[in-house]
Amino acid sequence: MALRKTIRDSSIRKAVFPVAGLGTRFLPATKASPKEMLPVVDKPLIQYAVEEAVAAGVKELIFVTGRGKRAIEDHFDQAFELEHALERGGRTVLLAELRGILPRGVNCIFVRQAEPLGLGHAVLCAQPVVGHEPFAVLLADDLISAKVPALVQMEHLHRSERCSVVAVTRVPRSEISRYGVVALERNSRSPHAITGIVEKPPAAEAPSTLGVVGRYILTPEIFEELSTSTAGRGGEIQLTDAIARLQRRQMVLAHEFVGRRYDCGSKLGYLEANVEFGLRHAETGRDFRRYLRKLGT
Repeated sequence: MALRKTIRDSSIRKAVFPVAGLGTRFLPATKASPKEMLPVVDKPLIQYAVEEAVAAGVKELIFVTGRGKRAIEDHFDQAFELEHALERGGRTVLLAELRGILPRGVNCIFVRQAEPLGLGHAVLCAQPVVGHEPFAVLLADDLISAKVPALVQMEHLHRSERCSVVAVTRVPRSEISRYGVVALERNSRSPHAITGIVEKPPAAEAPSTLGVVGRYILTPEIFEELSTSTAGRGGEIQLTDAIARLQRRQMVLAHEFVGRRYDCGSKLGYLEANVEFGLRHAETGRDFRRYLRKLGT
């Protein structure tokens, strides 16, 4: 059966942020504070993801939350007392930055994931809000630095091809078992029409070295696949399993984005992001670079 493109409005207005995870790799820091609120220099991880979504034209931010995630809701809410104090103190630049956390015309919606049943289940929880239209999924753990934001690159491709798009990056064989890995036609070039996707395969069984990272644009038919999914690897409903079934019905493209991805779900990746973003930051860059040079002597 020939794969078909989806024919519908191709604009992406909604983005889903699965933020219900426990963040156990960063305990005890995440015991009382969500891992998505861990700062990289002076902004939490979730804000970087939101800024990327807004750059791609998203107007509705759908956060799939769990217990202990109230700080995320507070971050994107107005802080009248703080704003008043900054205004009274004449700190106009900081006030403008604070008010710009959530741009005008962009709305936040919070949906509860009652049980931690996996990424696929978290996305399924957003179905009543997403409705029957294409949407994005962003994982804040994956911080991507790019001249053209990764989701913007993907949105351009989605608008052209009108199909689902997943972000992929080349992964060393020694690390491939940590990723969902796409299968491709021989000698394929990006954007790749995927022929399958496998969640965390052993290195010897991986169908390629292209690992899926936390950026997706999905057609609403993904909800049909998720709603009939059974628990996969780790006893969870896997998004990759649903995408693997979706690609049998529709074309799904794997996009090798142009940019640098930091795995901020790991301590090392998180530290790397803070160092490199700190070096580029207008306020800290010069002095921080001088400090690092001292450490190297």
